[in-house]
Amino acid sequence: MDSVPRSFLALLGLSASMLAAARAVPQSGGDFSNNPQAKKLPTETILVKGAWSSASDTVTAVPEGGRVTKRVYSNAYFGFTYALSRDWTEKYSGPPPSDSGYYVLAQIRPVDTSTERGRGSILIAAQDLFFTLTPAGSAFDLINYTKDHLNADYKVEQPPTPVTIAGHTFIRFGYVSPVAELHWHVVATEIRCHMVQFVFTSRDTKLIESLIEEMSTMNLPQEAGAVSGTGGGDVPMCIKDYAREENVIEREDPVFTERRFNPVPVRIIIDKEGKVKHMHFLSAFPDQSKAIADALSQWRFRPYLREGRPVEVETGIMFGHPPRQAASPATDAVSE
Repeated sequence: MDSVPRSFLALLGLSASMLAAARAVPQSGGDFSNNPQAKKLPTETILVKGAWSSASDTVTAVPEGGRVTKRVYSNAYFGFTYALSRDWTEKYSGPPPSDSGYYVLAQIRPVDTSTERGRGSILIAAQDLFFTLTPAGSAFDLINYTKDHLNADYKVEQPPTPVTIAGHTFIRFGYVSPVAELHWHVVATEIRCHMVQFVFTSRDTKLIESLIEEMSTMNLPQEAGAVSGTGGGDVPMCIKDYAREENVIEREDPVFTERRFNPVPVRIIIDKEGKVKHMHFLSAFPDQSKAIADALSQWRFRPYLREGRPVEVETGIMFGHPPRQAASPATDAVSE
């Protein structure tokens, strides 16, 4: 895209569509259970599952595994909990992550959308900094890039500003659509080499301010920060491009049964002995996941030492054909 990153456009579209859905009766958009206009699939139709997210085990937490329970959103992978405002709840489940590592973690809005307080939405999202299409090394960089490439239809309301919430540093950025009279305020931090962001959308700026103030009750991992979320402690150290040639002792390339042209981003966790203990396929066809998993299980890495002791490492590898970058191409691509 020439103006705004693809993941950010998705963020705008989701926020706007959620607000529109809150006003429409009957509801449309993603809630087909209440949409009389929804069309059934034609008979004798066969659905074939395409590229999707998956993991090598069901025990290790993954970013898309967060859930809302008793009005609290919790995400074991990112290690944070977020208590929802009174009468607000998760309305829609997000799609699978994109091949550029963009996640919709939760879409929140009030239960009763007929009140003035109901005219708004909260989007919790994450961008994997290993696979982002924009030249960004931290949440701070990514928010600044977004501000500099904002579409002409939107105006900056608050430039990226460091703020402290729940004892951790965040970057806050606000913009507005003068035509739609809609305000978006993004509050972002970095956890495990992901930008985790909360996007508040409403015409009511007082509502947005009150929702951001309520974030002070969040519980976040110690590493969370606008430029410091690189893992460690109870979770692996996240290191971009750790699968470079000098760190790989043994390697087996995957054997694909079909030639496809989609990018396959994979996050892996390497144990203290240098073996791959976990694989998370952000977007892959089932046959691709199997071929890559068979190959990665045979890889061996040099153990990563921190203060002279081996520690677990989390890194990313792009198989297949990497998507077009906004600037220079990624350096961790592995071809078919």
